[in-house]
Amino acid sequence: MKPAEVNQKFLKLQDQLANKFDNEKPDIKVILFLIGVQELGQGPKKFSKREKEELMHIANCRLFSDLGFYELEGTDQDGWPHWKKLKAIPAYNILEQEMLMKTLIVNYFEDIFS
Repeated sequence: MKPAEVNQKFLKLQDQLANKFDNEKPDIKVILFLIGVQELGQGPKKFSKREKEELMHIANCRLFSDLGFYELEGTDQDGWPHWKKLKAIPAYNILEQEMLMKTLIVNYFEDIFS
């Protein structure tokens, strides 16, 4: 996808999520949290600060697994997924990081809703 298309789809996704959650446009961190909750599969509930950080980590691993950087190892006794790092993620500049994250997020939501 071209950057303009990614940005357009990301903005549309933000609008869709805002309509579902208090009309506030979620930023990338909030969307990562939502992906983590989805991947955990235990539904919405109260999470500690540490658990919220773990959920964002789960989301990052899930998204980057599409590019071959992580592989799901399995889940622990509490049902939390654990990922194995397969290779290092290249060092991107801030704009490249943002575009890559937006692309992965858009692809994730297109996959789960198609």
